[in-house]
Amino acid sequence: MTARSAKAAPPRPRRRLVTASRPSRGSRSRGGPRRLYTQAKRAWDRPLTAYYLILGGSLLITVLGLVMVYSASQIKALQSGLAPSFFFRKQLLAAVIGGVLLLCAARFPVRLHRALAYPLLAVSVFLMCLVQVPGIGVAVNGNQNWINLGGPFQMQPSEFGKLALVLWGADLLARKQEKKLLAQWKHLLVPLIPVALLLLGLIMLGGDMGTAIILTAILFGLLWLAGAPTRLFVGVLGAATAIGALLIKTSANRMSRLACIGATDPGPGDQCWQAVHGIYALASGGFFGSGLGASMEKWGELPEPHTDFIFAITGEELGLAGTLSVLALFAALGYAGIRVAGRTEDPFVRYAAGGVTTWITAQAVINIGAVLGLLPIAGVPLPLFSYGGSALLPMMFAIGLMIAFARDEPAARAALAALATRKPVFARKSAGVRWKTMRRRVKKRPSGER
Repeated sequence: MTARSAKAAPPRPRRRLVTASRPSRGSRSRGGPRRLYTQAKRAWDRPLTAYYLILGGSLLITVLGLVMVYSASQIKALQSGLAPSFFFRKQLLAAVIGGVLLLCAARFPVRLHRALAYPLLAVSVFLMCLVQVPGIGVAVNGNQNWINLGGPFQMQPSEFGKLALVLWGADLLARKQEKKLLAQWKHLLVPLIPVALLLLGLIMLGGDMGTAIILTAILFGLLWLAGAPTRLFVGVLGAATAIGALLIKTSANRMSRLACIGATDPGPGDQCWQAVHGIYALASGGFFGSGLGASMEKWGELPEPHTDFIFAITGEELGLAGTLSVLALFAALGYAGIRVAGRTEDPFVRYAAGGVTTWITAQAVINIGAVLGLLPIAGVPLPLFSYGGSALLPMMFAIGLMIAFARDEPAARAALAALATRKPVFARKSAGVRWKTMRRRVKKRPSGER
């Protein structure tokens, strides 16, 4: 045994198997919702969120409205001796024209929208004056606010008056803000209040108090965005409330509508027939409805099933799920409008976006509140949803206006430019690859390679 072999070899160190520690099931369950919340918040704060909400929400409401107009108006058309699709075809034509107006408004620059304010206001006032001319104006359901265009087509100029007030009021307040005149009461109220009173007076000559309420809401929205002092705002609101109460008190029809709030019985003379049958329609729908086209209330029981009370037919045929979907779409539109108005630096864009948002939100709340029995029946359509071309055309132009404002944000412009220059996913994945056969792909060989 040699000396070299006598030396014992040093022991080899044992290798330890190191495994990565896995998070416990509880920590993963806690991290999941938090991660989802973070991702949702990041997606919600993207520059194009308002743009997609306005575009997608308005298109979904319009398409669903066309479906419900077709379903709710068939019996009404047959009872009038018309084709079952008569009202649907007219609404579809209005939607196509409105789509053209939406695209035009979305492509117009802001300065062109401001230039349209005064001509649109003048034309609206002129048409609203023509309504009161005998032989030209037409009365519908007791309100003389229509002009006969020949054949089955009529126009309600007061609907265009809403758009005119939004554009003209936004341009007026923006110019006064640029000159730093809004701190003075006279510049804040004049000529905004007199022109609004002119439009309200022309509307009330025809007896349409529902449209007058929407116009008043737009006026208050503009004053609020302009930073009207609290005392001034409360004073104008009090005067409008007193005038409204006087108009309701002096009309037996309006008093009967006020008495039908929360009614569960048609009452003497069936004065609450429409309100009660609207509740019946909603109650019979359940969670998922009776099925598209299967409404019972539209068979002559519920008046105006395709216009003022189309939300009730939606609840009966599509159930609570359908009505909540409609409410969610309107909530998304309202949020997107507030976001556009809050993030812009252009005063005209802020006032116009706020005015359009007030218009859509107030009209939707008044219509749905009346169907639910929480508000008196005002006779206003559900925006983008109810039958009526005169209401749909200016509303779609206003939606195009909002789309133009959402695209005009600096961050949104940069995001859209990045999307326009970005290559498609398929083009990026197949870069540097050529097709050898139908089933196999091989990489391109550089020049000179054998």
